[in-house]
Amino acid sequence: MRIDLHTHSTASDGTDAPAELVRKAAAVGLDVVALTDHDTTRGHAEAIAALPEGLTLVTGAELSCRLDGISMHMLAYLFDAEEPALLAERELVRDDRVPRAQGMIAKLRELGVPVTWEQVARIAGDGSVGRPHVATALVELGVVPTVSDAFTQDWLADGGRAFVEKHETDPFEAIRLIKGAGGVAVFAHPGASKRGRTVPEAAIAEMAAAGLDGVEVDHMDHDAETRARLRGLAKELGLLMTGSSDYHGSRKTCVLGEYTTDPEVYGEITRRAFGAFPVPGAGGV
Repeated sequence: MRIDLHTHSTASDGTDAPAELVRKAAAVGLDVVALTDHDTTRGHAEAIAALPEGLTLVTGAELSCRLDGISMHMLAYLFDAEEPALLAERELVRDDRVPRAQGMIAKLRELGVPVTWEQVARIAGDGSVGRPHVATALVELGVVPTVSDAFTQDWLADGGRAFVEKHETDPFEAIRLIKGAGGVAVFAHPGASKRGRTVPEAAIAEMAAAGLDGVEVDHMDHDAETRARLRGLAKELGLLMTGSSDYHGSRKTCVLGEYTTDPEVYGEITRRAFGAFPVPGAGGV
């Protein structure tokens, strides 16, 4: 069984519509795929409606968090999308994305980059606007060669010249909200040091004590040494270990199913969740 528990669609910063994403997931031989757009569940209905035979959808989201000035993401699986407290927090984070993007555009224009809100809004489409959309605008303008090259101190990385903070949830509060909505909480790419500072292991231990279910170990931003370290930490703390592609369509180089989650871990995630259930296509898992 091949299981990819971290993907993004046009509901946030991916380039594939939810329906297209699930069709591609089936085409590459996945049995289970999670749709985890940033701070939104808006793509779930379309993905479910288009779910191919033999593919199971795990509904989820990737929540924007910050701990002691360090940006981090929390994957939430199989939660009740209408639970009021978590819904309100997601809306608060999502609503702050537009003024934040406009602030980054203003800084870029001060730096001489002729980017406009209209350009970024066109790139974002109906998705939750974020830094990748601004980065794509920089690629279109020839300022940087790739989206990844925009995430530096020169441009959009945390603390960079055009960086603007947004509302981000305290991870301990995120865990509480996810669990309160019947979901499962997994710390996304905790060792992705090229994105900026990473959360120290002592803080991950505190999150585990607060109810964190797992850590994403196998990820394109983790080298072999980081994966080995995270596996050791997860075993020590009794955390589930997941693997996933963090697929964004053409916006990133990762491909669907590049990294996968062990079926036993997937089974444990589904056993722990009670806010929602995996959605099987005809003949799905």
